[in-house]
Amino acid sequence: MPYSVLVVSSAPAFPAKLGEIFSKTGENAFVLSACSQLMAGIERLRTESFQCVLVDLTQPGSAVHEALAALAASVPQVPVIVIGPADSEDVFKLALGWGAQDYLLENRLDRYALERAINGAVGRKALEDALYSEKERVRVTLNSIGDAVLSTDLAGNVTYMNPAAEKMTGWTRDMAIGRPATDVLYLSDAITHARVRIPLEIAIETNQTVGLSPNSMLLRRDGGEVAIEDSAAPIHDRYGHVAGAVTVFHDVSQSRAMTAKMSHLAQHDYLTDLPNRLLLADRISRAIAAASRHSRKLAILFVDLDHLKHINDSLGHSVGDLLLKGVATRLREAVRSSDTVSRQGGDEFVVLLPEIDVPEDAALIAEAMRAAVVLPYTIAGQELHISASIGISVYPNDGADAETLMKNADIAMYEAKGAGRNNYQFFSHDLTARAVERQTVEVSLRRALERGEFVLYYQPKVNLASGGITGAEALLRWQHPERGLLLPEDFLAVAEESGLMIPIGRWVMEVACRQAQQWIEEGLQFDQIAVNISTAEFLSKGFVERVGEVIHSTGLTCRCLELELTETALMANVESTLTVLKTLRQMGVTLSLDDFGTGYSSLSYLNQFPIDTLKIDQSFVRDFTRGPNNAALVSTIIAMGKNLNQRIIAEGVETDEQLRFLRAHDCPEGQGFLFGKPLVAAAFRRLLLTAHRETHHETHPSPPGATRKLGSLLSRDSEKTPKSAAPPGGAGSDDAAGPAESQHAASEDRQPLAHDAAPPRRT
Repeated sequence: MPYSVLVVSSAPAFPAKLGEIFSKTGENAFVLSACSQLMAGIERLRTESFQCVLVDLTQPGSAVHEALAALAASVPQVPVIVIGPADSEDVFKLALGWGAQDYLLENRLDRYALERAINGAVGRKALEDALYSEKERVRVTLNSIGDAVLSTDLAGNVTYMNPAAEKMTGWTRDMAIGRPATDVLYLSDAITHARVRIPLEIAIETNQTVGLSPNSMLLRRDGGEVAIEDSAAPIHDRYGHVAGAVTVFHDVSQSRAMTAKMSHLAQHDYLTDLPNRLLLADRISRAIAAASRHSRKLAILFVDLDHLKHINDSLGHSVGDLLLKGVATRLREAVRSSDTVSRQGGDEFVVLLPEIDVPEDAALIAEAMRAAVVLPYTIAGQELHISASIGISVYPNDGADAETLMKNADIAMYEAKGAGRNNYQFFSHDLTARAVERQTVEVSLRRALERGEFVLYYQPKVNLASGGITGAEALLRWQHPERGLLLPEDFLAVAEESGLMIPIGRWVMEVACRQAQQWIEEGLQFDQIAVNISTAEFLSKGFVERVGEVIHSTGLTCRCLELELTETALMANVESTLTVLKTLRQMGVTLSLDDFGTGYSSLSYLNQFPIDTLKIDQSFVRDFTRGPNNAALVSTIIAMGKNLNQRIIAEGVETDEQLRFLRAHDCPEGQGFLFGKPLVAAAFRRLLLTAHRETHHETHPSPPGATRKLGSLLSRDSEKTPKSAAPPGGAGSDDAAGPAESQHAASEDRQPLAHDAAPPRRT
């Protein structure tokens, strides 16, 4: 297809001359159009398609600069060739600088010269446009990408920077161009802060693509530091020789921070930010290796919080989580900076002491931890109390690897729980057998619930003035198929740790209430049944509802049920405790504070808690004869209870001397071996029948010896049963379980009651 060429000339003969030249050779490859005025030519160029413009400069007064400037501004895409006199070579050179593609001398015009000039101009213009488009594409790409790009020449001086590089380095392009790249890219190691050689230099030297060493930092011009990743590659000329280098780098501060965060989260507990199992295992392994090399000792402390589940159940897990955070903080503060406090999950923590001289060092830290944990917590405006049981194992005595040390510390922790909680215990090899025994007891306990192996015993409460029976306390026993009759101390700790206390407690309450209602319906002299409530029960969700359900199902009047609570249960969460106690009081249930005087906060809250009865702990009754202070303490408790209009019951009354003292100080009620030991329901019923007959045949008040007489009756009834089946000793405030608790008596009383419900606690 022929090129369309526009000829701009003020001489009418000039276009015709050109047409004549092109027409001399047959086939014409060009179509010429002419105009005499530049502006007319520009207008045609805007509306018509031309591949080239020929500008005639042969006429006098031709303004070369103005003509070319006007064409370049209006139609820059069309190449321009100027034609002029032979003596205008200087003008032609200027014309090339002003935008012309070529020039021709008027006296040398021929078809060959014209075709060569036009084809060359069109070809060069197309190439220029292509190169410009490519360059623009590269420029736009480099300016729009997020990565920084910087190039240098062979000497290492900056030749190019994109905006991202300007932003990251703090150097503008104008400032950086021509400067050594080492000034603009100042790199250092993030850890040692030593200067790092830039990859651009290495790429030029080795003629290879190279990367930046890890953890490198870029020092900005303003002094700030940026974590970067960098790669550099050599730039080659058309002959394959290295002509410079280009580097691409980007900010990895956020990604490194995210990586560090993810690594931290993978190794730390989400709630407390303490090291988790994974990180602890690594630190224990390292500590063992170091201890082995240097013949040192280390210790593992397994910490389990006591009764955290009850707080979660009563107040919600959000409060429990805040409590866990508080415990974590106190544990960290109680240990050395070189020690590791780890949360294993739930209410369990493990502490690594990587270096100790003697086991006693671990004991000192364990005691500091225990003392820190037991202090009150104020969370969401509520005062909470919690304690910790701690087990300790020592390397190398108790194990040569992390798994063994952890297992043995766990075993020791359970020993601490069995010893009453809120203490620490060292591992001993004897404890392994106890751990196995504990597991066996737990399995048997679960079966006992299903098989109805539990039975209740009843211990009378006595009016110390008249000797009359005022009620009874229901005490739990386990008729084990192989080991015989077991006392609470043999299984209650395991029941609490395994979560069985709630169903067991429900069983105790239901059976005791049904039995009491049966005695009342028989017209026997019986006022009230007392049931011990474990901390687990009291703090569990729905406790008040369960009490109401039991009362409703058994038909017992609310005032005939007395719930005996411990200070541990009441002080776990004072605000929640007050709510529960007030609800129970509104129902009409009687509330008793068991083992009074052995806790640490009862006096400060005694006025707040709606307690009906204080039970003086048997240790005070037993020890009052050992000194005036003990006697004064018992008399003070009696007087205080009376002033607060609370019923007072003395536990553990075993001697006539104790009875006389209590009567002398106007203690109204007592409970203990002096009046008899706990009896199965059938035996206790006979006691009530006897008391009922005597009451209905007497026409005058009971003589002073009536109480002693009741004790004799109880003892005689106990002696009717074999003495070989029951283990000796007592449990808790049972005031004891001795030989009277025989298999015969147990089976005699198990009537329908032992099978009515499902499970129990001490009680």
